[in-house]
Amino acid sequence: MTFYFYDGQPILFLVYKRGACFLMCDTAASVLFHDSATRAEVKMTFYDNNYPFYHMRRTAFIFSGHLFTVIVCFLVMTLCLLLILPGIRGKARLLWLFRILLSLIIGAVIVALNFTNNWAEARMTTNATYKSFSNAVVNADIGLHVGLYGINVTLKGNPVVQLNETIDYNEMFSWRDTIEEEYKEALAKGLPNPILYIAEKFTLSSPCGLIFHYRHSGRYASATLWTAFCCWMLANILVSMPVILYAGYMMLATATFIFISTATFTTIMHASQCVFSIGAVSVEVEYSLSFWLALATGLLCTVIGVLVVIMNFMAPEKIKEVFSVGVDSYEDEDISYGQTHQNSAFLDDTTVSPCTFREVTVEHV
Repeated sequence: MTFYFYDGQPILFLVYKRGACFLMCDTAASVLFHDSATRAEVKMTFYDNNYPFYHMRRTAFIFSGHLFTVIVCFLVMTLCLLLILPGIRGKARLLWLFRILLSLIIGAVIVALNFTNNWAEARMTTNATYKSFSNAVVNADIGLHVGLYGINVTLKGNPVVQLNETIDYNEMFSWRDTIEEEYKEALAKGLPNPILYIAEKFTLSSPCGLIFHYRHSGRYASATLWTAFCCWMLANILVSMPVILYAGYMMLATATFIFISTATFTTIMHASQCVFSIGAVSVEVEYSLSFWLALATGLLCTVIGVLVVIMNFMAPEKIKEVFSVGVDSYEDEDISYGQTHQNSAFLDDTTVSPCTFREVTVEHV
């Protein structure tokens, strides 16, 4: 008798009897005639080597759908605005291009930060028990990625194929309400022990109480980021009106709300830290890429806002030239119209008497 396993669960067994191989698979059974002398391997698979009567093969997480949507939307906006570029004359074209690209990058980063899963991270490489009620141990890279709306737990084997199975998991647990339901689904699916261990730390029944700190800090950080996005939109509207000074003020407001969001997220570090111990390795959560990117974006908005406000008072003509405000397009083209004449009578505000015509009689000889 030979058992076959898929994702750690027995899915079928083969019984060899005098040249016949009986395949039992849940309610499905088939008889495959097979030479008992050779007993070659039976391969009842289709759909990319997946066993029949079972769900399609699980694929690892590749890219966030929300993040992909944000990137595509801003790329489309960029391409549409670049179509206007050939219609702008002179050196104003380069200034306009630089200003538009910089503004779109800031807006895209602000929106994308709401959907990234790496505001804080914890990584480890260790030997861990793979499945419940089993002594099988695997060597794997384990990662915890914290976002504003949930956590993302990764498990990748070293090597990827161990115990006749591909170990490459990427599971998302959202805390829009609680992760209790998603944790129960993970138990029902029989996910590996390291993933269940980390997810359990964020349940309501966990003594660590991480769900309360991470959920509230994530919600407030997301709300302030969306407020910063609204300030960014107002700044662009004020530039196009044009009201340069108030656009600078709105950029400073954008930076302020970004800093508030990062300060809100830092409250998770002031809570009681929960150590994640798997095997012989213990790690704690640390700030990651999205957090530092938010800080950098806030600093960039601060620099832009301060420069706009200062130049508006110290060099108003220069700031108008940068934002193409009140600049005659013909000044950029160096167009010469040759010699011109002024109507002195019109400039001196004098009146010209109407012309009188005398009748001229022409005599024909």
